[in-house]
Amino acid sequence: MKPILRSGTYYIRRRVPARFASVEGRNEVWISLKTDSQKLAQEKAQRVWMEHLRAWEAQLLGQSDDAFERQKSAKLVAQGMGFDYVPIDQVAQLSTEAILERVEAAVSAIGPRNEQTLSALLGAEPAQKLRLSEVLEKFWENSQDLILGKSADQVRRWKNPRKKAFANFISVVGDLPVDELTKSDFLQFRKWWLTRIEMEGLTPNSANKDLVHLQSVLKKVNDLLSLNLTLEFGGQKMKEKPKTDRPPFSDVWIVERILRPGALDGLNPEARAILLVMINTGCRPSEIAGLSPDEIVLDGPVPYIMIRNNIHRQLKSDPSKRDIPLVGISLEAMRRFPQGFAHYRAKPSTLSATVNKYLRENGLLESEKHVMYSLRHSFEDRMLDAGIDDRIRRELFGHSLGREKYGDAGGINKKHELLLEIAL
Repeated sequence: MKPILRSGTYYIRRRVPARFASVEGRNEVWISLKTDSQKLAQEKAQRVWMEHLRAWEAQLLGQSDDAFERQKSAKLVAQGMGFDYVPIDQVAQLSTEAILERVEAAVSAIGPRNEQTLSALLGAEPAQKLRLSEVLEKFWENSQDLILGKSADQVRRWKNPRKKAFANFISVVGDLPVDELTKSDFLQFRKWWLTRIEMEGLTPNSANKDLVHLQSVLKKVNDLLSLNLTLEFGGQKMKEKPKTDRPPFSDVWIVERILRPGALDGLNPEARAILLVMINTGCRPSEIAGLSPDEIVLDGPVPYIMIRNNIHRQLKSDPSKRDIPLVGISLEAMRRFPQGFAHYRAKPSTLSATVNKYLRENGLLESEKHVMYSLRHSFEDRMLDAGIDDRIRRELFGHSLGREKYGDAGGINKKHELLLEIAL
């Protein structure tokens, strides 16, 4: 944009975007750059125009039915004009000169018709108290980017630990306004968790998850609503125990116990088939449960499944996207469900609990540490024992290669040949 010299001062002349018509009555504005230097005017022009756009955006927020959005608008408008937002009772305590400075700034910068600007500078927007029980609703409203591509079940599982964290916190400190939270509240919550860990045999990991979710949600809402809170979280995290690796099932156990005729007859057909598909693919249970019909290819020389993002699931990482040949009992199981697994597709979180309960109650777990997911580790061990190349193992397992990828490592035909040799 080119600055225009008028009466010894440079200005920018701009049309007002239509979306701001409700807060700016003029179709066109002349904005002073407050300099007679052409070089300085050119440097300032874009920044000054962006400041005006942000001010209009803030004023749009001020028209919201949401009291917190209006309060945020008032703070942004005041800050955009170089003032701190001060509630009206505190404005009344200012000197006459300070009050007049605010009034004159509102009139000269935007025009006498804009009551929102004057209201913001005089602190007329009533202060709102956001309570802990209201925080998550504000967080959900402004976190759509965090759930893009997630299925309804994934969104539910993403929300639940945050709901749990706030429910626990409120049960300990009460439904306080967030601007009244102090470090002692978080210390009290930490003490509550320490007692639970000691009395109920829980791990510090559970407590830390609550603390992490509390901190991340409160920080984001603080920023979103311009609450200007000082949140003292420091030193709350507890020392965690090292994670225990899940051991793999031995091939002998899989063949002689899990695949023994009749051993899985009491398990519902879909859960049984998903377990069997895991054995020769190493897929995560949710990856198999979330297969859509077009991701199951049973015709052709190499039957395979395609692990992709779809409406039912979001993959953990880009390397998780892969094609896996079907062999042995996994192919047989998949042929029984060529359209996928309708019951578990939208709610895979219930799958592991169902299968693990059945395996435990029927003596099919090799040890107390074994779970359904151990079948994935068994698949990896069989690939290692067979001397399958590291790159192919990583691709089949959905792990990152750790370097730039060249070629296709023989493609699906090569992978099919290798898996046929280790199939159960």
